[in-house]
Amino acid sequence: MTNNLGFALTGAWQVLVAGLLLGAGLPVLFALGIRSLAWGAGEASVDATGVTPGRRRPVGTALGYLLFAVVVAGVLLGLTFIVATGFGNKLSFEHIYPTIVPK
Repeated sequence: MTNNLGFALTGAWQVLVAGLLLGAGLPVLFALGIRSLAWGAGEASVDATGVTPGRRRPVGTALGYLLFAVVVAGVLLGLTFIVATGFGNKLSFEHIYPTIVPK
């Protein structure tokens, strides 16, 4: 009986971690990407003469685009997993990049 409880708790822990990483992790990365782009654009100032653009930070812009690329890769990987299992295949991570292999 205790073995079954241990297996159940192990499985529940793995589902919790996957849910946090994929369910909350990708939106957090997207939000950080938006924040990085805003930081990279610089803070504009407004006075009587008009709007003066802020000093640009290329590191912030590059970091924002990198975070967006990670989010897009995660979404594409999830869609690939769904499509592969729909066709009776599975996603394999034996190589550097994921591949679709028959079950």
